[in-house]
Amino acid sequence: MLLNSFVAFTDSQRLVGDAAKNQAASNPTNTVFDAKRLIGRKFSDSVIQNDIQLWPFKVVDGNDDNPVIVVKFKNEEKCLAPEEISSMILLKMKEIADKFLESKVKDAVITVPAYFNDSQRKATKDAGTIAGLNVLRIINEPTAAALAYGLQKRANCAESRNIFIFDLGGGTFDVSLLSIKNNEFDVKATAGDTHLGGEDFDQRMVNHFAKEFKRKHKKDISGNLRAIRRLRTACERAKRTLSFDTEVTIDIDALFEGNDFCSSITRAKFEQLNNELFEKCMETVQSCLTDAKLDKKLVDDVVLVGGSSRIPKVQQLLQDFFNGKELCVSINPDEAVAYGAAVQAALLDDIMSVLIPRNSTIPVKMKKVYHTCEDDQPGVSIDVYEGERMVATENNLLGLFELQIPLAPRHLPIQVCFAIDADGILTVSAEEETSGSKKDITITKENGILSTEEIERMVQEAEKFKEEDIKFKKKVKAMNVLDDYLYNMRKVMKDGSVASMLSSTDKMKINAAMIKGKNLIDDKEHQETFVFVDFLKELESIFESALRKSNKGYSDEESDSD
Repeated sequence: MLLNSFVAFTDSQRLVGDAAKNQAASNPTNTVFDAKRLIGRKFSDSVIQNDIQLWPFKVVDGNDDNPVIVVKFKNEEKCLAPEEISSMILLKMKEIADKFLESKVKDAVITVPAYFNDSQRKATKDAGTIAGLNVLRIINEPTAAALAYGLQKRANCAESRNIFIFDLGGGTFDVSLLSIKNNEFDVKATAGDTHLGGEDFDQRMVNHFAKEFKRKHKKDISGNLRAIRRLRTACERAKRTLSFDTEVTIDIDALFEGNDFCSSITRAKFEQLNNELFEKCMETVQSCLTDAKLDKKLVDDVVLVGGSSRIPKVQQLLQDFFNGKELCVSINPDEAVAYGAAVQAALLDDIMSVLIPRNSTIPVKMKKVYHTCEDDQPGVSIDVYEGERMVATENNLLGLFELQIPLAPRHLPIQVCFAIDADGILTVSAEEETSGSKKDITITKENGILSTEEIERMVQEAEKFKEEDIKFKKKVKAMNVLDDYLYNMRKVMKDGSVASMLSSTDKMKINAAMIKGKNLIDDKEHQETFVFVDFLKELESIFESALRKSNKGYSDEESDSD
């Protein structure tokens, strides 16, 4: 199911998704969209200042140069942060998932454009928290799309293949060049534009028809928000129609001051209006290849992601650029990123790992090695917290970043280094040595480091919840031990030489036990520590009993042959 990222406020209710978008023309000032373009930015940002001229809803300067959206809800003026708008969309998605799965969804993996900075990523994670979600990871949209594609095609890649991912969505544009070979997954380069997408194509059409209306009726509709919103809705519909028809008619009753508007546009005219944007897309494609130092002739597959990648001109330009190569359409462009995010939502615990204890003398530098928890992880998320609680998400999030790594079996080592200089500036870096992949983040006091009073409050809070946190840590440890044992069991069962020695009855018992173990871990929120401990003992007994029987049978066969 696809959900439009619109939130609307009326005299009686709040609407999210299609219901909000469908009434936007009649309620433009209270229908909010493009929260993704606002989130994590400052009000003074030139990007926001330019967009304010186009948005029908009101955005003002809040505290500390943070943008605030002003709407009227139930006859009262409300000021909302972009994170709150995003959280409403996430909450709606959670409700849909709860209903479909017939159970409560608590954890989430959220995707963001590759060029989101640390502030935008942190704000996105905050939106998830406001929605009542435990955000396991923030990952790049191209990475998620690559993961979705990799799962379908990687097994067939006997030789190294260069995959180019072209992701043109509603508001952002990202491209990535990836190299895939069996167990190796390498991101060669990424490029993009955080401010280019389907909405920009719509705006070009809106400007075109607004000028035509002025020529015909001698009236300027550019200042009438309701008329512009109705025209934009019609243009978006026309754009989609032009993906399969060569001409479309727009017909809007009483668009402005009682004047009807009827006009048509051809696909050729649409392409002419947006030629500059198409060229920008292709310049970005070339830039990515240049950064990767790869000739376009060496690209094996071109994958389309995002609804706007369906535009015929986009597909034609890509095909021409890559010398007539067939474009990959095996992945639904609208679903690829979500599919990849769902796959990435692997089992992640929430235990705080302390590198620099409170009251450490500065400057100070500490290193620690962590390990991946899943086979073929395309990346790891480094979340930096400050606080005293054992439960990570109960502490203060300072920043986060993603490190892309080659595909490998779980337990791939990642070295993380925390360093605080004499000025109190914290630098966090992460490195995967075999590939040389490395990334870091710098956190200053302005980025949200806690005051002395806040630290003292958190120390008291940590003491208050100490018993609860210890209980939680024991539960996570027991669950991880069980998960490791299940992982090793799966590896042994995949070994043909071992599996062939087991009876069909023992195989069925072992497979049933592994499924039960996986279900317990998936339902971890409702399980106690002793459940994982007791089931591990049961699992060990089943597995070891089967192996003893198989070894005895093998010995008997050797005796018979003697």
